[in-house]
Amino acid sequence: MDFQAIKTAAEGYRADMTKFLRDLVKFPGESCGEKEHIMRIKEEMEKVGFDKVEIDPMGNILGYMGHGETLIGFDAHIDTVGIGNRANWAFDPYEGFESEEEIGGRGTSDQMGGIVSAVYGAKIMKDLSLLSDKYTVLVTGTVQEEDCDGLCWEYIVKEDKVKPAFVVSTEPTDGGIYRGQRGRMEIRVDVKGVSCHGSAPERGDNAIYKMADILREVRALNENDAEDGTEIKGLVKMLDEAYNPQWQEARFLGRGTVTTSEIFFTSPSRCAVADSCSVSLDRRMTAGETWESCLDEIRALPAVQKYGEDVTVSMYQYERPSWTGCVYPIECYFPTWVIPEDHKVTTALHEAYTSLYGESRIGSSETEEMRRARPLVDKWTFSTNGVSIMGRNGIPCIGFGPGAEAQAHAPNEKTWKQDLVVCAAVYAALPTLYTK
Repeated sequence: MDFQAIKTAAEGYRADMTKFLRDLVKFPGESCGEKEHIMRIKEEMEKVGFDKVEIDPMGNILGYMGHGETLIGFDAHIDTVGIGNRANWAFDPYEGFESEEEIGGRGTSDQMGGIVSAVYGAKIMKDLSLLSDKYTVLVTGTVQEEDCDGLCWEYIVKEDKVKPAFVVSTEPTDGGIYRGQRGRMEIRVDVKGVSCHGSAPERGDNAIYKMADILREVRALNENDAEDGTEIKGLVKMLDEAYNPQWQEARFLGRGTVTTSEIFFTSPSRCAVADSCSVSLDRRMTAGETWESCLDEIRALPAVQKYGEDVTVSMYQYERPSWTGCVYPIECYFPTWVIPEDHKVTTALHEAYTSLYGESRIGSSETEEMRRARPLVDKWTFSTNGVSIMGRNGIPCIGFGPGAEAQAHAPNEKTWKQDLVVCAAVYAALPTLYTK
């Protein structure tokens, strides 16, 4: 394979990719409002010569290039978060900006740059006659990830009946190859109380006080050690082989965490004892942890046991309509996943990258020093559609995408033109190396 020709072709599409991304930025496309993003992607896929372009009932776009035996996927979620406090932005987040090296705007790193590079990676395969009877390329622009990561791929696998041999997640990886992430889940704890007049609180049963006891122990889970004398052992215990058969992968991904993210209450008035209190817990899971184990861990806390039937521990459900009106309910559980370092997919992507760009991460003048100090193969801090692709459905998943994880959800979000070029080139080389 002529790697120099691939690099030259990718560089030749720098201006096209820049324009495509800037066009996408102009449309606000928060979860469940992605229609304009999808339609603009459809236009670009058809322009560059995809063989088939479909929009499924949920609103995901699926573009196919080639007619070979093995289906190879490249996924990009194309919804964004909102802009937050507009005063924190130095430029219009939807007009964006462009300099010699950068493109700014909401969604540039997280993660519409990924769909741009994937579309042009497929075009390079076609331009250079890399497509063969061995593989077909599938590029997906998926919806609702920011609301419920992986829901789109649950629909693609179970309803569209599409199951690639493997999928590259094009979420931002800061120039690296990412082979896993911690999982997460959204837990709710509800506590019952009995209201009474605030002048005589002893007549009631204050649900907020009960919840306070529980929250101290939730905090202990996150902060405690795992020594023999510690009553509530911290989540750090999962890095120890005595507690976790998957401790090696847990150490690679990092320990799990738990934090209280929301609190609610009911009370007849400000002059009364609260008769209910509820909290949301954001639980990040490492290898070896499951939704059952995480719920049981909260249920086993001494304060939860103390208050017995007055406490309910459950998992949230998601059932918000997509931009097409499709409702596809699912529990808010997003499994941990990690692909082995010696897996065929990992080694093929590593070969594609190193054959093109060498043994270390590269970047712009702003990012290169920081990137070169990090290992080429690493993992995400945040969650991706891999929770469904590999976590729920067992489809091998690997990460390589333009932009920076630290730009996600931040004001003044930006990406780098060089990243778009590098990712398009690596995507173009990968399928041939995988199927050789």
